[in-house]
Parts: sequence; C-alpha cells; structure tokens
Amino acid sequence: QVQLVESGGGLVQTGGSLRLSCAASGFTFSTLALAWHRQAPGERRELVAAIAPGGDRSTYGDSVKGRFTISRDEAKNTVYLQMNSLKPEDTAVYYCKGGRYQSVLTTLGHGTWGKGTQVTVSS
Repeated sequence: QVQLVESGGGLVQTGGSLRLSCAASGFTFSTLALAWHRQAPGERRELVAAIAPGGDRSTYGDSVKGRFTISRDEAKNTVYLQMNSLKPEDTAVYYCKGGRYQSVLTTLGHGTWGKGTQVTVSS
C-alpha cells in the first residue's frame, strides 16, 4: 500500500521557522521524485518545491526562493521542507506528492498525494 504522510504543520509567527516532513512507504523511495504543493482557501494549489531521485536536482516556486529548502533522507524514506522567514501569505495546507520528477511539478500529473498538513503564519 503506497502512502505519503505529512507532519510538522502548526501555528507560527511571522518571521519564524517550521520544518515539514513527508514519510513515504509502499514503494522504492530512492527512485521517487517528491514535491511539496500548497493550497490556501479560495486559491489554486501551487508548487512549493520539488526534489529529484538522489537529490541532485531541485526546483522552487518563485514565492519561496531563498526562504524554503527541500531535502530528502534516504535512510528514513522522508522528504523535508525547511521553511524560514515565514510570512502570513505562506498560510496554506501543504501536500506531499511522489512520482516522476516532471509529474510532481504539477498538480495534475500522475503521482501519489498525501492528505496534507496545515501551516498557519500569524501576523
């Protein structure tokens, strides 16, 4: 059974930091590209960051460049999103997606989604 489970969301103040985790099971983690997407109420889901198998390539959305970092731990079958200098506009549900690299860059491409974790940044 394939599953992705996000954790680490919560309430933080503007300028604070938070680290999200996505634990994967049911497939070969080392071959899996992974991405973080987010969706705020009334808005479209958007790409936050993505990382290729082996971690040699990564991509970031324009709004988070320089503030967020995606990484993966092969021993723990887990991908992380380190979020620094948080802003109220970062408030959203954050979702983990696994699949082919080009597929996880989009919301419609083939892949497996987690259920999401809520991040709220207070002003």
